[in-house]
Order: sequence, then structure tokens, then C-alpha cells
Amino acid sequence: MAELLTLQNLFTLGMLIFLQAVLGFDNLLYISIESKRVAPEEQGRVRKWGIGLAILLRIVLLFVVIRAIESFQVPFFDVLIEGVFEIDLNVHSLIVLGGGAFIIYTAVKEIMHMLSISDLEHEESHGERRSVGHAIALIVVMNLVFSFDSILSALALTEVFAVMATAIIISGVLMMVMADRVAMFLQKNRMYEVLGLFILFLVGVMLLSEGGHLAHISLMGHHVEPMAKSTFYFVLIVLVLVDLAQSRYQKKLEIERQRASEKPAPRP
Repeated sequence: MAELLTLQNLFTLGMLIFLQAVLGFDNLLYISIESKRVAPEEQGRVRKWGIGLAILLRIVLLFVVIRAIESFQVPFFDVLIEGVFEIDLNVHSLIVLGGGAFIIYTAVKEIMHMLSISDLEHEESHGERRSVGHAIALIVVMNLVFSFDSILSALALTEVFAVMATAIIISGVLMMVMADRVAMFLQKNRMYEVLGLFILFLVGVMLLSEGGHLAHISLMGHHVEPMAKSTFYFVLIVLVLVDLAQSRYQKKLEIERQRASEKPAPRP
């Protein structure tokens, strides 16, 4: 505990908490969307249990990664078709690729469901309901996928286990608090659900590009390059600005329609 209280470690702890908070935004979106699949009265409990279990497993994962970080980078499967297709899989790249593919699948499925107009009278029952255990398990698994890279980033800043574990616990508690607020915001502002799903889709694309780079995937001689974080945040800002402009423009059109309908009809 004494090593945690040094000035350098306290500064590193603050940096790690900030890093976890920034990287945890997409995780909060996934948690909010996934928890909607259970009964309304169970949604808060699913979010808290999912994040709580994920905190414990993150600490276990941190311990495992510290002990076996080299083995995560050792290739266990490779394919080489000269000039056509190449891949060199390791555990790290497999986790990132799998997580990215699943997030894209989830985002596309939710977007298709949102755009479906075939059964508007039964909209509430149209989506499949998940059991509490199923939803919690998915939240925990995806939380671990999101946390894998943040743990590797933490290892680049410090080697003190207590500092990293404390950062995980504090950021997890903050995530518990914010998860309910994000879910309530999306529930009250349904239009922003579309924005959230496209951001989640973008996160999946970023993970796929990163996983493809880690696996040294090459298609027709072209290597997969990871999406730069600056590019990701730039596209994120553009998406938010477009959504805000679109919402404001829709309100303006609605006001114009109301004014037009209130004008008296011209006398013959």
C-alpha cells in the first residue's frame, strides 16, 4: 500500500483513471444498449452486476496479462498464400478481432431493428428479450474485450500492480454511476440511439482494423492498417455535429409546418 502513496504513483493513478474513463465511453454505449434487452425492472441490476463482475475479472485479467504477456503475442495459427491472403493470429489479435466483429454485428442488428416498420403496433415485443444471466454474461465478456487494450496501455505507464488495480476499481465504480445516466439519457432522447449505434459500429470497425494489424492480415498484397485514434475521434465529432444539425433542422421544419397550418385559408 505504501508504494501506491508515492507522488509518482499517485500521478500515474490519475492518468490511468482518465485513460480508463476515455476508453470506457464506447463500453458504456454497449452496456446501455445490451441492458435494454431485459425486462425494464431488471435493467439497472443488470448494469450494476455486469460492471461489478467485469471489475473483478479485469483485475484477474490484469494479473494474467502481467504473468503471460509474452505468450499473448506468440502466433498459434498462420496462413500464407503469397500475394493473395496472409494472417498470423495470436491471442491478442484474436480477442480484438472477435470483439470488433461482435460489436459490428450487434450495432447492425439494432439499427435494422430500429428501422423496421413491419410491426409498429408491437414495437415493444418485437425485440428479443434476454435473460438477466445472458445479458450480464455478454456485458462482462465485452467489458473484458474493451479492457484488454487499456490494460496493455496501463502496463506501458507503470509496472505497479496496486496502481493498475486501483485504477480499474475506481474507473469501474465511475462506470456504474455513469451507465444508469447514459441509459436514462438514451431512453428520454430516443433520437440519439441512432447516433449511439453508429458510434458503436465505428468502434467495431476500429477494433477490426486494429485486430487485423495485430494479426498481420494482408489482402491482395495490401496490409491492414489500424485506424488512428485521431481519425476515430474526428469521425466521432463529425457524427455528433451532423446529428445535432439534423435535429435542429428537423425542429425548424416542424415549426414552419405548424406556422403554415395555423395561417388562415385565403378567401375566395
